[in-house]
Amino acid sequence: MARRGAPPGSGPAYYTPAQLTRGGPSVDPNEGAWARFLRTQVFAPDKLPGNVNIVAGVGLFAVGIFVVRRWGEMFVPV
Repeated sequence: MARRGAPPGSGPAYYTPAQLTRGGPSVDPNEGAWARFLRTQVFAPDKLPGNVNIVAGVGLFAVGIFVVRRWGEMFVPV
């Protein structure tokens, strides 16, 4: 049986999130350096999963330090 493709000029079979936003976010010309850094490096869709992993790792580390300092004597065998 022959493979049937989409008719010519029908467009892509899927859309990426960048294609759905149509033009991207509007950028404020009076935006400061800190806001630009947050927009392009912290909350950018392509960097967000890595940033969430970093925050989760730092949070788990901090909670581990807190638990050991708070209840560390219970971990020592008597």
